[in-house]
Formats: sequence, structure tokens, C-alpha cells
Amino acid sequence: MNRRIITLFAVLIFGVVSLILPLSARAEVETYMIDKVHSMANFKIRHLFSKVSGTFSDVTGTIKIDRDNLEASKVEATINVYSVDTNHKKRDADLLSSNFFDVEKYTVMRFVSTAVEAKGKDSGVMHGKLTIHGVTRSVKLPFKVLGFGPDPWGGYRSGFEAGTAIKRSDYGINYGLGEGQGGAVGNEVEITLLIEGIKVGPYGAPFRVR
Repeated sequence: MNRRIITLFAVLIFGVVSLILPLSARAEVETYMIDKVHSMANFKIRHLFSKVSGTFSDVTGTIKIDRDNLEASKVEATINVYSVDTNHKKRDADLLSSNFFDVEKYTVMRFVSTAVEAKGKDSGVMHGKLTIHGVTRSVKLPFKVLGFGPDPWGGYRSGFEAGTAIKRSDYGINYGLGEGQGGAVGNEVEITLLIEGIKVGPYGAPFRVR
């Protein structure tokens, strides 16, 4: 009789553990390093009566994501200002000068998330602090999770897209905005982030698909 009770008790414990373990696995926070070879920050800004675009190609950072609870996710990212490319070398040099980014003083832009507001399984709004030109402001980044899966080299990757609009004057970049300065370049900047992440293990080594 006692043996039957012990056996039944063991079966119940096994059943409970079997239910809990998959939930724990699904709730795991995964870490992805931003792959700068396949990631970029694109922008558009008005020039006279049209718009011009450009790209920052050197984007690095870390994404920590809980797929089942996006609101537990965190992001830190850095953009190398020197990596700007608008397909016009003279314009790029002007952007790097003290007229705009003043890259000799401010070499990077930085984003650190503070909260995530989920809008669905694969989308939401990321709140955070964006630092440009030595000025830090709160921003909201609507984002989409594009997917997860193995890559051709034995690793595991993720894809994300996010975008927002900011005013450059909020970050102290005012060249050409004042009265009598021509107004050739607009104030609002549209930003699109295309991000690919490489999954890493607990000690920072690349995660390998077995």
C-alpha cells in the first residue's frame, strides 16, 4: 500500500515538473549581438522641396528578448557617426563637421531601452533614451519582430525592424534652421532601423544549432 502511494506521488511530481519545464524553456530570455554587416540605420530628411537619404552602416549592440513576454526585453545599441554615407562625399564631410554631428567631439550615437510596450506577439513600442550630439532625449520606437531561425553557418539569428521620427533641433543640431539661414535642410528626421542579430550563449560565445 505504501509503495503504491509513493509511486502515485512520484508520478504526480513528474507530471508537475513536465508541465513547468517547457514553460520555463519558453520563457527564456535570449541574447543576440547586433551583426553590423547586416544591420543599418537609415534616415531621410527634407532638402529644399524633396528628401535625401543616408545610412549609418556601423551599428553594434545587444538585444535581450523574451519571445513570450516582449515587455521583458531590453536593447542597447551604438551607432558610429563616422559610418554615415549619403552617396555624396562632400555632403558626408559637412554632416561630420561642427555644422551638424561635430564628430570630433561626439563620435557615437547611443540608444538604451527603458521599457517595452507589447502590441502583439511580434510587435510593440520600445521606449528608451537616445543620445545624439551629446544630448539625451526620450524616444519611442515602434518595432516589428521579423523572425528567428538557423543560418547557413551553424548559428542562429533574429531579425527586427523599427522606426521613428525626431527633430534635430532637440539634439542641438540647429545649423540652417534659424531665420535668414536659408532653411535648405529640414528639422524632422525620419529613421528606420534594420537589425539582424546573432544569438550568443551565456558566456558570449556564438550559439550553435545542434
